[in-house]
Amino acid sequence: MSTKEPTEADILRPINTLTTKYFALYGAAALGLVAFLIAWAYQLQQGLIVTGLGDWGSGGGSTWGLYIGAFIWWVGVAHGGIILSAAVRLLGMDRYMPVARLAEMTTIGGLSAAGFYILVHMGRPDRMVTSVIGHYHITVNNSPLVWDVTVITAYFVLSATYLGLTLRYDVNRLRDDLPDMFEPVYKIMTIGYTEKEDQVIQRMVWWLAAAVIIMAPLLLHGGVIPWLFALLPAMPGWTGAIQGPMFLSIALMSAISGIMIISYAFRRAYDWDHIITDDIFRGLLLWLGFFTLLFLWFQLQTIINGVFLGPTNKAIAIEAKIGHPVYQVAMTMIFGTLVYIFLQGIRPALFNKKRALIASGIILTGTLTEKILFVVEGFLHPTFDIYANTPGTYFPSAIEWLSLVGTVGLVALLFLNLSKLVPVVELHAIEHLRGDHEHSEEATEPEVEA
Repeated sequence: MSTKEPTEADILRPINTLTTKYFALYGAAALGLVAFLIAWAYQLQQGLIVTGLGDWGSGGGSTWGLYIGAFIWWVGVAHGGIILSAAVRLLGMDRYMPVARLAEMTTIGGLSAAGFYILVHMGRPDRMVTSVIGHYHITVNNSPLVWDVTVITAYFVLSATYLGLTLRYDVNRLRDDLPDMFEPVYKIMTIGYTEKEDQVIQRMVWWLAAAVIIMAPLLLHGGVIPWLFALLPAMPGWTGAIQGPMFLSIALMSAISGIMIISYAFRRAYDWDHIITDDIFRGLLLWLGFFTLLFLWFQLQTIINGVFLGPTNKAIAIEAKIGHPVYQVAMTMIFGTLVYIFLQGIRPALFNKKRALIASGIILTGTLTEKILFVVEGFLHPTFDIYANTPGTYFPSAIEWLSLVGTVGLVALLFLNLSKLVPVVELHAIEHLRGDHEHSEEATEPEVEA
C-alpha cells in the first residue's frame, strides 16, 4: 500500500501535463471517429442497403444488427456507470470515491454513443425530427423506440446535472490552478456560486443519486430498454420477463469493466497508485464477479425455459443461439473470468492489475457479443414464416464495425478533452483519502513515554 499523501497537485496533473502518448492516443481516437463519419456519410448517400440491414425477407437477414446490439451495450455501460457513482454517494461506499467521477463521465460518454447509434440506424437523421419529435405526443404512447429516446434524454440531463453540481465545488476551490484559457467555461460552471450552497448541493446530489438507484431497475436498463424487445411477441428469442434482470446485470458488468480499464489508464499515466489503489481494483473485481454470476444464472434460466418442453418457436430460437459458436465462445470467456475472480477471492496472491484488466476486457467483449447475437437471433428466427424454410444470415458489414471503432473513439475523445478541462477525481475524494492517511499515520506512530 502506498504511503504517499494525496494532494490537489495530483488531481491537477492531467490538466497541466501534455505528453507524446496523450497526443498519440488523441490522434488514434480522432482517426477512428473520422473513419466512421466517412463511412456514415457513404451510408447516408447510398442508404442502409450498404450495410445489408435493409434486407429482410425470404432468404434475407436482419434489419437490426451490430448497430442495435452496440446501442444496448453502450446504454448498459452508461447506466451501470451512474449506478456505481450513485451507490458511492447513497450507500456510503467511500472506498470507491476516487473513481466516482470517472463513472459519471463514463455515463455521459456511453449515452452520447448510444444516442449516436439511434441517429445512424434511423437511416436519415431528419427522421428524428419528422418521426419522433414532430409527432412525440402520439409516438410516446405507442412506440418503445420513442420510450428509449425519452429515457436516454432524461438520463443524459440527469447525469449531466449530477456531474455539473459536483464540479462546482472543485472548480471554485482549484480556480487559481486551472488553465486561464478555459476561464470562460469555468465562469459558466460556477455562475452564482457561494460556499453556502455546498451543503445544499450535497443534499441535491444525494437525492439525484437516490433517483438514479430507483430509476435504473424500473425505467432504464432494467425497464424500458428490455421492454423494446420483450414486448414483441413475434420474436420468441426476445420475449420474457427475464430480459429486465438480464439487461441490468449486463449493464453493471460492462460498466464496472469499463471503469476498471479507464481507472487503470489514468493511474498509470499520472502516477496515481496512492489515489486509485489496488484495493479499489480488488473491490471492483469482486463486484464484477457477483454480477457475472447473476448474468450466467439468468442465461441458464432462459436456456432451460426455452429448450426443455418450451414452445416450439422459442425452442428453435434458443437452440439456434446456444448452438452458435460465437455464443459458445462468449459464454466460455465470461465463465472463465468468473472462475478467475472466484479463485483470486479465495487466494489473493492470484490478483494483479493486469489480470483484472484482462478480465475486464473479456467481460466487455463477451457482453457486446451476447447483445449483438441476442438482437440478430430474434430476427433470424421469428414466429411467423417469413423465410420460407430457409433462415436468413447476418454478419456485420465494414461500416458497422467502423461504427464500433468510431463510438469508442468518441468516448475516448470525451475523456481526453475533459481530463484537460476539469479534475477527473473529486476534491472530496482527495480530502477523504488525506484524512485516512493522517489517521493511519497517527495509529502507527509510536507512543512516547512521559
